[in-house]
Amino acid sequence: MLASPGSLSATGTHAATKIQRLVSSCGIVAWFVQDATAPSIAMEYAFGGGATQDPTDKPGVGYMVSDLLDEGSGDLDSRTFHERLDRRAIELCFGSTRDHLRGALRTLESNRDEAFDLLRMALTSPRFDAADVERIRARMLANLRRESTDPSSVGNRKLLEVAFSDHPYAREARGTIESVPKIEVADLKAYVRRVMAKDTLKIAVVGNVDPEALRKLLDRTFGGLPAIAESMAVPDVVAATPPQRVFIRLDVPQTVVTFGGPGVRRSEPDFMAACVVNHILGGSGLTSRLFREVGEKRGLAYSVHERLVWMDHSAIFVGNSDTPADRADETVEQIEKQARRISEEGPTQQEFDDAKSYLRGSQMLTLDIPSKLARTLLQHQLDKLPIDYVKKHNAVVDAVTLEDAKRAAQRLWGKGLLTIVVGRSPMGAARSTTVPSAATSSPGAEQLSGPPSPKMPAKPN
Repeated sequence: MLASPGSLSATGTHAATKIQRLVSSCGIVAWFVQDATAPSIAMEYAFGGGATQDPTDKPGVGYMVSDLLDEGSGDLDSRTFHERLDRRAIELCFGSTRDHLRGALRTLESNRDEAFDLLRMALTSPRFDAADVERIRARMLANLRRESTDPSSVGNRKLLEVAFSDHPYAREARGTIESVPKIEVADLKAYVRRVMAKDTLKIAVVGNVDPEALRKLLDRTFGGLPAIAESMAVPDVVAATPPQRVFIRLDVPQTVVTFGGPGVRRSEPDFMAACVVNHILGGSGLTSRLFREVGEKRGLAYSVHERLVWMDHSAIFVGNSDTPADRADETVEQIEKQARRISEEGPTQQEFDDAKSYLRGSQMLTLDIPSKLARTLLQHQLDKLPIDYVKKHNAVVDAVTLEDAKRAAQRLWGKGLLTIVVGRSPMGAARSTTVPSAATSSPGAEQLSGPPSPKMPAKPN
């Protein structure tokens, strides 16, 4: 059945189309945009779970599963499976975030049956052959060793530890050098059995397929999955209260400053106001306050930026900057000064108007091709937004007042920052930490740029 259509006000290919809530005969639900002008089908999908469902003593299980799901399935080994994908130009990928196991499928309409069948096999009968597991394990360990000497990775990892303490969000989503060697095939199979179930599944499809055919494809692909996930409960958590400052000694040419603090969850009324002021302070590239004051005017950093990160059970803001070691103190002081200033004074009217104009226009960039639209519609489902949110987005932006923006700025930055400094020279008033060698530990830094996407061959948080 088709129900609850929502208008999609977009430019180009998807103008005047409808977002439909499609329900298959097996009860599989998808948000669907039929586009007969395109020769392709793009689908994004996600299961609740992600890194929060890793065993406490084995972080990295979910991440390893996401890397192995397309490495052979059923009676097809890894080589044969990928040859089938390549022969039909089918793109199939998986990725793990803190809250979800996500995936994406791209195929020409003419190859849809084979594409969906390969996805079904990957989801229901992954092989986890020993040779593939060891190859992926070696790659994960190599990345972890590399990240142990990357100051940005070290800083992001420490920020999560400081912000979330003993909550699952503080764990290493990509594992550690200690945990990855201990992951067994039984752990991978147990994760698949517990997490990949129909009750947490969200799907978005855009492309040249009629509703009846899509219902059958969804039933055939996802209908054999378990009905109910066996997920471990994850509590809500508020990030640690600023100010706190930690210095980590690492012998690198450039000192990296990572800063953050409690954010605004997607479901909260202040979320869009937070987006407006965050764009002004650090989210607008060369026009942000942080770039002008820290980079352009004082030459303290090549780059400085900040973003909002929202998850199912918490939210934070995260910023990064690199700076010469002998100017790290000055860089931190200027970042703190600009955060304090906007929290006390709020944005100017011109900054406020410009930020709202940007947020209204930028949505169109997420809707211009089928794969982007599918990714956006999946994210709206994960964020528990209504099916017609695409149409409502600009009205939500317009409803933000200058007073709302001032209140959001005070909430975000009024108490100061959690600051992690990684480099050669210790900071004043900072708690000092030495990073262990790569032989004993590895950061495995989180990707902190909004809800992350699956790893696409060419680039759905």
